[in-house]
Amino acid sequence: MADRQYELVYILPPETTEQQATELHDQVAAVVARMNGQIEKTENWGRRKLAYEIGHFKEGVYVLEVINGSGDLMKEIDRRFKVIDQVIRHMIVRVDEEKRVVERTRTKRQTESERRRVKRGLPPQRQPGEGRSAMGDDDTDDDRYDGVEV
Repeated sequence: MADRQYELVYILPPETTEQQATELHDQVAAVVARMNGQIEKTENWGRRKLAYEIGHFKEGVYVLEVINGSGDLMKEIDRRFKVIDQVIRHMIVRVDEEKRVVERTRTKRQTESERRRVKRGLPPQRQPGEGRSAMGDDDTDDDRYDGVEV
């Protein structure tokens, strides 16, 4: 089965040290490596206020991991995070499908924009120096109109 891309976000207690956060990341990295996955990106978002109190915590340290791997890998990470007391909350979201939809929409908008420009006698691509006037009132074909001809 092809690898997919997932975002794993987890929240640690507010008093978590950098060392403890790194140790947990290393555990995740070990599981990912063992199951032939790859961590594309790790971001420690730092200490933030929780949307609602979880247990007795009002704040937590948020960490994002972008992981390329199989569904089985993510099931294993999910299973492990459920038994690690240090993790207040975690969530895994598959994001590769969303990226495909965004790319398809972007391509469709670009094609529409080029079609409208050609129809108006302009080159398909916007030329350097061509753009909005200082007042922003020229009638260019920007993407705000989502396929509605202006």
